[in-house]
Amino acid sequence: MLKKGIILLTIPLWLTGCVQKEQSAPNNTHTQIKTQVSVSQTTATSTKTSYSTDSDKVEVVQNPESLSVLINKQNRLPEGYVPSDLVTPNIPYLDSQKEKRKMRKEAAVAIERLFAGAKEQGIILIGVSAFRSYQSQETLFNYYENQDGYQNAVTYSALPGTSEHETGLAIDVTGGNGKCAAEDCFAGTKEAKWLQDHVADYGFIIRYPDNKTTITGYEYEPWHIRYVGTALAKTIMSKGITLEEYYNAVPIIN
Repeated sequence: MLKKGIILLTIPLWLTGCVQKEQSAPNNTHTQIKTQVSVSQTTATSTKTSYSTDSDKVEVVQNPESLSVLINKQNRLPEGYVPSDLVTPNIPYLDSQKEKRKMRKEAAVAIERLFAGAKEQGIILIGVSAFRSYQSQETLFNYYENQDGYQNAVTYSALPGTSEHETGLAIDVTGGNGKCAAEDCFAGTKEAKWLQDHVADYGFIIRYPDNKTTITGYEYEPWHIRYVGTALAKTIMSKGITLEEYYNAVPIIN
């Protein structure tokens, strides 16, 4: 996900590839994960070990390779996790940064089919951002925190380790003219309407729907689509629910 209302060229760090430089963990206490007493829990998604930050209880998922893994403010990826099957789908992107063009193999095949299906119906889509490494997400979040403060940043950007982009299963898309990329104005476009009506046919969901902020923890993002597989996608989209609601997970509280 990207911050709404920010022109992509105004974020030179992660667009230029500077984010791929090795960085040490930030000093900001909000991003420091501290281990609590070990507690194992079994949920609909996985068995996880409990972690916490200053304000949230965060758990490390044990099934990061699952296509239906739940990653959010309460469920983070294991430290150092990188998908093992990242490939570059044959779709157009807004810029040439190689890392953010990648997706996991099954999701990459599905996004190629989705773009082709949209084109057949006169809808042209462009990829904005797919995979991000932990370091890239850390740089991006720190940028937004410096700009808007922590409390605002967490409503639209994920702490490193808790971003769906790190799974290789999510991608931000926009219309063929490149306008409204990760901005509120995308919601009213024909491309956004097409995605709402058809993403499930290709195994994707609109991950952060309208009026679900208290559940997902994030603002409405019609451009952020997440691959979960066709059967699950059709169930979620047809019921108008979120991945959290599907798993009966505890609602997110910012």
